[in-house]
Amino acid sequence: MAEAEHTAEFYCPRCARPVAEPLVCGDCGALICGVCGTPLERIDELGIG
Repeated sequence: MAEAEHTAEFYCPRCARPVAEPLVCGDCGALICGVCGTPLERIDELGIG
């Protein structure tokens, strides 16, 4: 699972996990978590990667 964390560029703050394949909101174009629908954050902006 460590490999998936290194390849993911986005992080879901609600699920507290990296997201390798985000979904795109059809209304606003935001990248969202496929599990909970929360807007994602870039891992490089979080300072955890």
